[in-house]
Amino acid sequence: MTQAQAKPQAPSRPRATATPRPTDPHAASSVGEEMTGAQSLIRALESAGVTDIFGIPGGAILPAYDPLMDSTQLRHILTRHEQGAGHAAQGYAHATGRTGACIVTSGPGATNLVTPIADANMDSIPMVAITGQVAASFIGTDAFQEADIVGITAPVTKHNMLIKDAADIAPAIAQAFYIASHGRPGPVLVDIAKSAMQERTTFHWPERIELPGFNSGAKPHAKTIQEAARLLATSKRPVLYVGGGVIRSGAAEGLRKLVDLSGAAVVTTLMARGALPDSHPQHLGMPGMHGTVPAVAALQKADLVVSLGARFDDRVTGKLDSFAQHAVIVHADIDPAEIGKNRQVDVPIVGDLKDVFQELVPALREEHRKHGKPDLGAWWAQLDQWRATYPLGYAPTHDGLSIPQYVIQRLGELNDPMSTIFTSGVGQHQMWASQFIKYERPNTWINSGGLGTMGFGVPAAMGAKVGMPDQTVWAIDGDGCFQMTNQELTTCALNNIPIKVAIINNSSLGMVRQWQTLFYNGRYSNTDLNTGHGTARIPDFVKLADAMGCVGLRCESDADVDATIKRANEINDQPVVVDFTVSKDAMVWPMVNAGVSNDEIQYARGVAPEWDREEA
Repeated sequence: MTQAQAKPQAPSRPRATATPRPTDPHAASSVGEEMTGAQSLIRALESAGVTDIFGIPGGAILPAYDPLMDSTQLRHILTRHEQGAGHAAQGYAHATGRTGACIVTSGPGATNLVTPIADANMDSIPMVAITGQVAASFIGTDAFQEADIVGITAPVTKHNMLIKDAADIAPAIAQAFYIASHGRPGPVLVDIAKSAMQERTTFHWPERIELPGFNSGAKPHAKTIQEAARLLATSKRPVLYVGGGVIRSGAAEGLRKLVDLSGAAVVTTLMARGALPDSHPQHLGMPGMHGTVPAVAALQKADLVVSLGARFDDRVTGKLDSFAQHAVIVHADIDPAEIGKNRQVDVPIVGDLKDVFQELVPALREEHRKHGKPDLGAWWAQLDQWRATYPLGYAPTHDGLSIPQYVIQRLGELNDPMSTIFTSGVGQHQMWASQFIKYERPNTWINSGGLGTMGFGVPAAMGAKVGMPDQTVWAIDGDGCFQMTNQELTTCALNNIPIKVAIINNSSLGMVRQWQTLFYNGRYSNTDLNTGHGTARIPDFVKLADAMGCVGLRCESDADVDATIKRANEINDQPVVVDFTVSKDAMVWPMVNAGVSNDEIQYARGVAPEWDREEA
């Protein structure tokens, strides 16, 4: 070990209304006060309850940065890239359950936010992005740093708006935070012309928000709840397929009640890890392309699949027409557009999952009272056999370097699952972190699921640490991901945000290399990064960490893993970067090849589980 220092959804009711509650007395008392549009923007953010905002100033947004200096409520964190600001807002939102916020300038500043906005949209993260725009009179003239960010982000936002009048700024901010956090969460963009920020206006924070056509979430229908309860009470092979919607709705407690009452097997998707403790005896792990064999097999052999806040995405279903062929499908989701989108549904339940659990648990209890509990003995005997026969594991490396799965497993074991948050980039390290770390509570696993954004891990960890400063935050990153956004470690060092980063350094773009191994005859075209093996390390991550004001550590053998992690955990006044040099030949298993049936899962390379192809 070495060290160096909206788009509105289909309405279910005529309109959504709410009474915004100013959280800052100064902001509340400024109602009716004359000020600039820029001052109105800052007052509006304070009134919306924002305490932390990530961003970078520039010409079009500059008017807002002057009154920002006078705010006693808003902490602005100057990031090194707009993408970092967006991912930090995502990490903040995911860790806290509150709406994240970021602010950038027009043109390239705004377009640099497109990736985090799209990422937040795919993973239903509540976020408000504020962008400056050229003066209203210049819009459409190809003015300096002009970009139609409203048009650009229309497909990847829940809602967006262009503000040209100072009087509209505060109402727009109030609407943005409401839309982002109500119904299915998502990103909202507010683009504000520079001229609007320079105009004078009278501050007005709306007493009520009225959004005709906006669906903030219908109550679940009693008949579908009753039918779902009947099916759960009578099925022989039930599986609860739990998605990220359970975490977004804060419904983990209701899920636990349903799990305990139903006796059903449970699988949690990549975005739902932690929704049910991994230690729960009915939890089979993660389903899908790199899921556990028991989780994948259970869905394939189930006679009832109850999907809870999941969307039947391709990484879970594999070849869609072969997914859970023998199962009746119950699908509960707050977004009616998701139900039946990919898989035909027998029982649709539209509603917030908190409400779903509140009604489904007593309905199931009543079914049990009437008819008794189902006999699931044979089903659990089969599931337990799969668990015993096909546990997660890993093989020794052939090159003598550390086993990446072991490193990540020890990161999980040497940190308290109740007080540690893990973020990740995207690739092999992401899959290993989802497999080998045990998650015991919601909002402790933060990653880019739907969009699969490399570079997500470090800025998301920064945002999570800002939102949850008393929690230990580890970013598990690959050497490829780390090189995309590591500049935000400078932000962390300068702003007293002591995150910890574990670089799983296999000196390559690991997941791409795995596919080249499996499908391209080992022709490794442009996947070697030269970062970890041999004497030439370009860059040297320990030196780079030192240059950015962090503590840099290196670990090159399994024997030093524990000591290195413990040393990193002892450092809490600076960001820490640990370069774990690991084998590039390790691969993620189990695996379902893209586009094939989940029945064709491989437990290891060339090893297919020999489960009974007949119904259990």
